[in-house]
Amino acid sequence: MGTGESEIDCNETLYRLYTYLDGELTEERRQEIKRHLDECEACFDAFDFEADLRILIAQRCKDHVPNALRERVLEALLEEEQSSSS
Repeated sequence: MGTGESEIDCNETLYRLYTYLDGELTEERRQEIKRHLDECEACFDAFDFEADLRILIAQRCKDHVPNALRERVLEALLEEEQSSSS
């Protein structure tokens, strides 16, 4: 696991992995986790897997919205905007 130089351990690193990937940590905490990931191959492997999984999901899990539906929604929004400004 880590070399012991990092301020946080593997359990905390893995617990905070999602908030790290989402960029929702303080800069200090991000740096602590980054140092741990740099030192600990097991945690880095978990990070690498989760990062790759997020990329794959983002690429593959996109819903296609038909143009007709987009147009109907836009029309409904414009109608609502016009009726509320009258």
